[in-house]
Amino acid sequence: MPFAPTILATPDPPIPAARAWAARYDGRHGPALDLTQAVPGYPPHPELLARLGEAAADRALAGYGPIAGDAPLREALAADLAEVYGAPLRPAEVAITAGCNLAFAMAAKVVAAPGDNILIPTPWYFNHAMALHMAGVEPRPLPCRAEDGFLPDPGRAEALVDARSRAILLVTPNNPTGAIYPPALIHAFAALARRRGLWLMLDETYRDFLPEGAGAPHGLFADAEAWPEYLVQLYSFSKAYCVPGHRLGAVVAGEAFQAQLAKALDTLQICPARPAQRVLAWAIAALREWRAGNRAIMEGRASACRAALSGMRLDAMGAYFAYLRLPEGAPDALAAAERLAAEQGVMTLPGPFFGPGQERHLRLAFANAEAARLAELATRLRFG
Repeated sequence: MPFAPTILATPDPPIPAARAWAARYDGRHGPALDLTQAVPGYPPHPELLARLGEAAADRALAGYGPIAGDAPLREALAADLAEVYGAPLRPAEVAITAGCNLAFAMAAKVVAAPGDNILIPTPWYFNHAMALHMAGVEPRPLPCRAEDGFLPDPGRAEALVDARSRAILLVTPNNPTGAIYPPALIHAFAALARRRGLWLMLDETYRDFLPEGAGAPHGLFADAEAWPEYLVQLYSFSKAYCVPGHRLGAVVAGEAFQAQLAKALDTLQICPARPAQRVLAWAIAALREWRAGNRAIMEGRASACRAALSGMRLDAMGAYFAYLRLPEGAPDALAAAERLAAEQGVMTLPGPFFGPGQERHLRLAFANAEAARLAELATRLRFG
């Protein structure tokens, strides 16, 4: 029987492929080191876990909730955003989603139809491209260069815009490279989007792991009249609160966008999972210091990873990720990643999983491992 052409055009999920390579590892170099998936390598706060158990047992939360999420979480996130960005945001401009991947997929349905395109800097997060392929929307690559720190160029982006372009997607801190886009660059893309009549979709899943003292990631929300006309922000609770299995994210957008988004929300999720919503509404303010401590943990792991890879070339690094250039004489990224997993027990993701032109890079999700395990990279990364 036939399958839909759009699903056939969608690549296979990358992480299971990498773990299949590691299934051949015989353990000779010690326990396997899994640096494939961006998961927090430490447990949730114990009180958060206790409250999750209590909320799961509450019959009141077993029924359907509001399409855009329960009011307490929308209010808490709006207040947190206002503090982070120094600009007023309202709960009506926040929708809670079943994870950030679904947040992107549903927001993309609001702005693009089959045959349209959305510009995405490459290397890109593979699930973004997969979601667009399944929707019949072209993920149009905006190539970024290692010599530029994998920062996208607004001029190159504008040259790619055509009559079927509907949006530009930026991810900062970036997945897979870890690159952090300066506020001025984000504002330049906002100006481009407004000038060309495009939506700017800004995925800030990893904003809680910006360096201490970095300040607001951008100032776009300060223009309260303008930003709802072009800006869509995406957020994930998975990383900051260590609850990826509870699948909660958010879409921040103007009320006109939210009115159209509600159609996708009602169709694809009906409502987000409610027990975790209740607990995160408490956790946003209550666990602020704990979140700051986790950021410090990530900075320590980044330092340990950088030290272990001191003899190699890191083309970008930040938040959860290191983007490693393969040395001269090493096989291409697919072959290198397979060999590392099968022979050295080190699981990474090869650059081609993140779009065209990435044959000489590996992504290492260092957030998954403690500093002592990351130190093993100095001896276990062997490409010969």
